[in-house]
Amino acid sequence: MYDRPETRDAQDRLWAGLREAYGGPLPETLGQPDDLWAHWTDPALIFSQTCGFPFRALLHPHVQLVGTPDYGLPDCPPGHYRSVFVMRSEDASDDPAHWAGLRLAFNDRISQSGWAAPQTHLAERDLCFDDGLETGSHAASIRAVAEGRADIAAIDARTWEMARTWDRVTDGLAEVGRTAPSPGLPLITGPSGDPAALAAATRSAIDDLSPGDARTLGLVGLVEIPAEAYLAVPTPPKP
Repeated sequence: MYDRPETRDAQDRLWAGLREAYGGPLPETLGQPDDLWAHWTDPALIFSQTCGFPFRALLHPHVQLVGTPDYGLPDCPPGHYRSVFVMRSEDASDDPAHWAGLRLAFNDRISQSGWAAPQTHLAERDLCFDDGLETGSHAASIRAVAEGRADIAAIDARTWEMARTWDRVTDGLAEVGRTAPSPGLPLITGPSGDPAALAAATRSAIDDLSPGDARTLGLVGLVEIPAEAYLAVPTPPKP
């Protein structure tokens, strides 16, 4: 879920280490399915990563949790993340009452960090966003704000870290707020998978990363977060 050109070599080495530690039949390379729902709900699914919102909205009866990668994000419990609200620096406001009249760029209506978390953040203050622009990805939401096609976006904190490192488009943007932490993007397997073996292999592969690859991927470990914690995250009402 955090794939980008700058991380791909390190990700490939992590995957090679996971395959070796697992010892069972795993593809030689990671794929990027065009139809994520079909991929996630495939009864033969061996290994994948999803978002907390799809997991609680649909997937939890059909998949098994393997574990949640811990990216060591600031002010978050292990394995948790939050959304970072970003605006153009010249228009920046940290007042949620002001955001309610703005156009929100969001990646997808089934995204926890891009859609559900910001909606819940405002709803808890008896507010709501006035308008929205669906962009298809966090990177596209960042560009939409930078280019003035939207006023504000809520970006997955790990994605925002990577964007600030590698994307000059973030230079004109400012952080204006953060949502409460919620469980991060879980690794999953299908109903016939072996979550314990996959978790052990994943931990081993993360532990064996070189310091440079660990920094590139932002990984510090794998944690176990129960399904109940994901299901307890608030879901905003349908727009």
